[in-house]
Amino acid sequence: MTLKPLADKVVVKRLEAEEKTKSGIYLAPAAQEKPELFEVVAVGPGGMVDGNEVKMEVKAGDRVITGKYSGTTVKVDSEEYTIVRQGDILAIVQ
Repeated sequence: MTLKPLADKVVVKRLEAEEKTKSGIYLAPAAQEKPELFEVVAVGPGGMVDGNEVKMEVKAGDRVITGKYSGTTVKVDSEEYTIVRQGDILAIVQ
């Protein structure tokens, strides 16, 4: 099964949490903070949303930062994805 986002929606996949600190201490899985860093998997076509023209600024493969509680999490074929509006994306990481 594949996800095809509509309008200004973006499908993202969370990147892995850091397993050790900068000083070299390994963290237990419970102590690892979930990063708000995602990789874009699929992007909707944009168009008219709520009476405004939306041009999509992100593309598949971009690394982005979203708001902490943004989007809806779905599970497809044992993979976890989050669907967010483009407006919920705070920055593209380069």
